[in-house]
Amino acid sequence: MSRWGKLGLAGVAAAGALVLAACGSPAGAGGAAGSAEGTAELEPLKVALVTHAAPGDTFWDTIRTGAEDAAERNNIELLYTSDPDGGRQAQLVEQAVDQGVDGIVVTLAKADAMSGAVSSAVDAGIPVFSINAGEEEYADLGVLAHFGQNEFIAGQAAGEQFTEAGLSNVVCVIHEQGHVGLESRCEGLADTFEGESEVLYVQGTDMTNVASTITSKLQTDPGIDGVLTLGAPFAMTAKDSIADAGSSATLATTDLNADVYQAIKDGTMLFGIDQQPYLQGFSSVEAVRLYHDGGYVLGGGKAVLTGPAVVNADNLASVAVQFESDDSGE
Repeated sequence: MSRWGKLGLAGVAAAGALVLAACGSPAGAGGAAGSAEGTAELEPLKVALVTHAAPGDTFWDTIRTGAEDAAERNNIELLYTSDPDGGRQAQLVEQAVDQGVDGIVVTLAKADAMSGAVSSAVDAGIPVFSINAGEEEYADLGVLAHFGQNEFIAGQAAGEQFTEAGLSNVVCVIHEQGHVGLESRCEGLADTFEGESEVLYVQGTDMTNVASTITSKLQTDPGIDGVLTLGAPFAMTAKDSIADAGSSATLATTDLNADVYQAIKDGTMLFGIDQQPYLQGFSSVEAVRLYHDGGYVLGGGKAVLTGPAVVNADNLASVAVQFESDDSGE
């Protein structure tokens, strides 16, 4: 297993311990979060989760599930909204401020567009936490803590994996122009990959465009022997594009879902880099409870890394419980 795989698995264990520790009762809380009795004794809170999720992107379902689980354990009413447009996402944050929520969790993929709304929330005395995107920007905006993977390091991990596989020419597919985190992943790839890499922009909200653009690129440049997508749904589209182009390029992706898990298992995908979105949703919503009840801030204000964790054929069994259903139906 590469050093990235080892670090990733260590991160899984550390983050799991963090969540389990956080599930105990904060000082001053009436009971233990997670038990029916303890939850009922906690003061009810209202938390807004505002993301830049595009319609149909299942990655965000996992984040939302984590957030909803944390909300249930901590007597929190969760208000979830999303918009991929930075200006409209900022308006959603402003609406949450007007609603007088007790906390806001937000993504900062387009930090410049979000800065005014986030500042309004901070000025209103609402604790704000960021997830997924914004590691470089969150502290300057007054956000208390950030939960996510370091995007550049995630790209570096991908570059090392491709190098170990002996590839020489990899294309990095960005599905949302202007998303600083996706750009950082491709920059990280270029930093450690010993071959040549280039960026290919596609329109992520239109899978037909994604497919045709990748297919055309592979047909135009048959020397490409590796494709890195930056989201699980795009990986599966790229898999079809590789076949349609008659290419033998090796496919990998950042982010996991059941289809990516299966593709790694059957050998049609080299690896996936997991940022553990469930932990991002869970930890950030629970962070509001911890801050409200005791002024606690996970990570001491520093970014709390949930990834990258490299998942490949060597360690695939470690995440099987997430993606393989129980035959008993339980």
